[in-house]
Amino acid sequence: MKKIPTDLDILDAIYRSYYDEFCNYSEDDPKRSSKIFVPVDLQRIARQLDVDSEIVFGRLYYDLENRYGFKTGDNASVSFFAMKVGGDRHAINFPYMTSVLAVLREENRKYRIATTMAFVSLGISIISFSISVFSNLV
Repeated sequence: MKKIPTDLDILDAIYRSYYDEFCNYSEDDPKRSSKIFVPVDLQRIARQLDVDSEIVFGRLYYDLENRYGFKTGDNASVSFFAMKVGGDRHAINFPYMTSVLAVLREENRKYRIATTMAFVSLGISIISFSISVFSNLV
């Protein structure tokens, strides 16, 4: 069974694949409809993650857009992932995605530090217990 990619995996793959494209936007010679919305080749990201492209689409459109997209007024909203922006299909709000990715990376880092500390504490406890038991036997 294949590993299901996390939100962090998906957004990190998009960031690494499209950061240069985002930065290279030029008002004089635009290659896409918007500076902030970058069209994403979902099949390319899916290949990197070794999953079907519909998995990536579903996470972006049904889950992450639902979680992070929001309304700013009566008829205004901020999209995280849009089906279509101008002439571009499957576009992600790159600066906003980068902010979400930074939060996910920080949460992941905190989790790894806490887990590492717990394992180190467990190791020290086992060693202390072993020394205590061994010293009582001698």
